[in-house]
Amino acid sequence: MIAKIDRDGCIGCGTCPDVCPEVFRMADDGLAEVYVDEVPEDAKEAAIEAQEACPVSVITVEE
Repeated sequence: MIAKIDRDGCIGCGTCPDVCPEVFRMADDGLAEVYVDEVPEDAKEAAIEAQEACPVSVITVEE
């Protein structure tokens, strides 16, 4: 499973790293980023929750 963020649409709210810090973090430019190549098995549910919680729907989590 991989996660992606459309950083052009990210508003830097910080929700995704709050929900799933194993996959997402805030970058130096104030926007969220994915910092793993593959979502760890034990973080899959949290990654999907972060996708659903994103207020601007810029996160995609897929197999």
